[in-house]
Amino acid sequence: MNIVARTKFSRKLKHSTSAIGYYSYTNRCASLKKTSKFKKMNIINNKKVTLSALWIFATLNYLYCDLLGLMDSVLLNQYLVGEVNGMTVNQNFLLAGAILMEIPIAMVLLSLILKHKANRLANIVAGSIKTIVMILTMFIGPTLYYVFFGTIEIATTMFIVWYAWNWSESKNSSIE
Repeated sequence: MNIVARTKFSRKLKHSTSAIGYYSYTNRCASLKKTSKFKKMNIINNKKVTLSALWIFATLNYLYCDLLGLMDSVLLNQYLVGEVNGMTVNQNFLLAGAILMEIPIAMVLLSLILKHKANRLANIVAGSIKTIVMILTMFIGPTLYYVFFGTIEIATTMFIVWYAWNWSESKNSSIE
């Protein structure tokens, strides 16, 4: 609707019997746009969504690197024998791997549902653990693709730690 049509429609509405409804509706819309709740709904500025997206990004990098490891004939033979780079692949080793993988998977959800203080702490701790583990694994017979993905994963988890560390609670924020 162009501006002329809107003006004519507006004038007709003002003089009609439902003018009270018209003014009530326009006042509600105007006041909604002025309130802080409307501004807080901006998903791009929501720290929780950003942290969750970063954990999704890190998790996909972890998973794809592991998938490529299965295509690496040298590593695949080691997996089949049950010893990878001098480490025995047993139930304890696999449980430790599962726990380490569960951290970023859980953080996708926890980043969205935890309140500010717990969220900030969880992201700092989880990001620090994953960063340290990845730095340590870079020295255990790395391949070129592992170094590539590892660098991205370390940079991502370091950014998560920094982002959470610098996340200050908004005074009138119920969404962040």
